Amino acid sequence: MNHIDPVDVAIISARLSSICKEMGETMLRTSRSPIFSEARDFTTAIFDHNTELVAQTIYIPDIAASTPFTAKAIAERFAGDIHEGDLFVLNDPYRGNNHPPDLNVMKPVFRDEQLRYWLLSKGHHADMGGGGVVGYNPQARDAWEDALRIPCLRFADKGVLREDVLDFILLNVRARELVEGDIQCQIGAVNLGERRLTALLDQYGAETLSFATAEILDATERRVRADIAAIPDGEYYAERAIDHDGIEFDKSPVVRLTLKIKGDNVTFDYTGSDPQSVGYINSTLANTNAMSHLALFATGAISNDIDFNDGAVRPLHVVAPAGTIVNAVEPAPTSCCTLCVGEAMIEATWLALAQVIPEQVPALWGRWCAPATMGIHPGTGRFFADIHFMSKGGGGAVHGYDGWDHVGTPVTLGGLRAPDPELHELVTPYKLVEYEIEPDSAGPGRWRGGFGVRYTFTIEGDNIACANFGSGARDFTAPLGIRDGQGAVPHRMKLEHADGSLEDIDGNRMYTLKQGDTMTIVSSGGGGFGDPGQRDPEAVLSDVRNGLVSIESAREQYGVEVRSDGTPFGFSIEQGETAQLRGSQASH
Repeated sequence: MNHIDPVDVAIISARLSSICKEMGETMLRTSRSPIFSEARDFTTAIFDHNTELVAQTIYIPDIAASTPFTAKAIAERFAGDIHEGDLFVLNDPYRGNNHPPDLNVMKPVFRDEQLRYWLLSKGHHADMGGGGVVGYNPQARDAWEDALRIPCLRFADKGVLREDVLDFILLNVRARELVEGDIQCQIGAVNLGERRLTALLDQYGAETLSFATAEILDATERRVRADIAAIPDGEYYAERAIDHDGIEFDKSPVVRLTLKIKGDNVTFDYTGSDPQSVGYINSTLANTNAMSHLALFATGAISNDIDFNDGAVRPLHVVAPAGTIVNAVEPAPTSCCTLCVGEAMIEATWLALAQVIPEQVPALWGRWCAPATMGIHPGTGRFFADIHFMSKGGGGAVHGYDGWDHVGTPVTLGGLRAPDPELHELVTPYKLVEYEIEPDSAGPGRWRGGFGVRYTFTIEGDNIACANFGSGARDFTAPLGIRDGQGAVPHRMKLEHADGSLEDIDGNRMYTLKQGDTMTIVSSGGGGFGDPGQRDPEAVLSDVRNGLVSIESAREQYGVEVRSDGTPFGFSIEQGETAQLRGSQASH
C-alpha cells in the first residue's frame, strides 16, 4: 500500500486519540486513590509494533513524555516471547521509567498472529514501598531506599493474571487497598483499549491502519521541523539551581544547558551540569528526555495544535553526560527527579529560548510546594495517602497575557488538578482552614504572573508521616521574570504545633505531624513579562479592587498611585501622582 486518503488519516488519528481518552476515563472512574481520580496523575498511550508513540492522553505532561522509553524497555526485554493476552509491568527508573511511584502496565495487541500495537497505562501510586511517603523519600541515599524496584515483569501470561506478581507488589506496599484498586483500573484501561483498537482494525484492516499511523508520525515530524526552522540558529546558554537534595543541605545542584538550534533540529546539551547527587533529586535519561521535550512544546515555538507523538520528537536530541544530575548512574535515588531537576531543566530551556524568541516563551512558573502525607485515618481506621495538590503555585506571564493563577508546577503545565475541598476533608484527617489566593505573590510585569495561594489545614489525626519535597523556597530558585519582568517571591511553609510553637518547614525533609498541628503553605506566583511600569494602570486598579495587589505594591512595583475611600470597591487612580511615579521610575 502506497497511498491513503488524507481524510482517512485524520479520522484514524482522531479515533486513536479517542481510544486513549476513553482509557483515561476508565482510570478516572474506577480508581481508588485520589491521586488518580482527583489529581489525574496518570497517562494512557498507544504505540505501534516498533513501540513508536502514536497517540496519548496528556493529563500530566512529565509522566506522559517518558512513556516511549518504558515501551521500548519492555518490548526489548521480552522480544520473541510476547503473546496475545500478555500484560507487562514496570516501575524501575533505570529500565525506562522516570521515577518509581509511577507504575506502568502494558499490553500487546495482535492481529493475524502478528504484534501490531501496544497499549500502556501509567500512574503515580499512593505507595510503592521504600522509606518514603507516597513515593517520595527525602532521606534516600540509593534506589532501594526510594521504593520497591519492579523490572520488566510479565504480569499476565496469555490472558491469565500472574497472581504471584500481584501478591509480591502488594506485600511490599503499605496502601495495599489503594494500590490494588489502582492496578486493577490500569489493567481495565488497557483491556478496554484493546477492544476499541480491535474494532478499529476490523474496520480498516491492519495494513491500512499501519500506513495511517506511519503517516501521522511523518506529518507531525514535518510540522515540528518547520517550526524549529523558524528559530534563528545559534547556541543559547542558561542554568538553574535546586535548593538542596535533602541530604547535603549546604549544596545547591545546578542544571546547565546549552540549547543548540541548527536548521530544523534542536539539541539539549546538558554538559557541565553538576555531578549526580547523594539525595533523591537525580534524573534518569528517560526523565531528562521527557522534560526537555515538554519544555520546548510548552512554548510558542511549536504550534499548539500539534499532537505529541514520536514524530514530534524526531528532530530533538539530548546530550546528558552519565554521572550527572541529568543522567544519574544506578543505583542513585531518583524519586524526586520529576520535580526538582525536572523543573530546573524546563526553566533553563525557557530562559535559553527567551534570548532569541522572547515573545514565544513564558516567564518562569512557581515550583512544586506540596507535601505528601500518609497514616491511619482516626475516623475510619483505614490507611490513607495524600498529596496536597491544593497548594499549587502560579504560572508565568507570556507576551500579551497575565499568568494563570494557582495552576501548578511547570512539569504539569496546568494538568494537575486540585481536589474538591469537601472530598479532601472526607478521605483525609485534615480540616481546611484557609484556601485563598495570596495577594502580591505574582511577579510584576507589563503582564504579571499568576498568583499562588495560601493553604492552611489542621491535623485531626496523629503520627502522620509527612515528606515535604521540592524546590523553590530560596531567592535564587524563585520564579524569574523575562524581558524586564520581575520575579515572584519564593514559597514558604510553617507548622504551628498544638502548643503554639512555630516551625519553619523546608523542602526535601521528613516530618511527623501530630494531633492539633496546623500547616500553612504559601505558594509562589509566576514571573512577570515586560516592564511593570508599562502595565495598563486600569489593570493594576482592577487587581487592587480584587484584593490581588496591595496599594503599596501598586505604587512601588507598578508606579500606580491608588487611593481608597474606605469602602470595599472604592478605589481610584490618582492620575497626577501616577504620572510622577512612572516618570521617576523610568528615569532610574
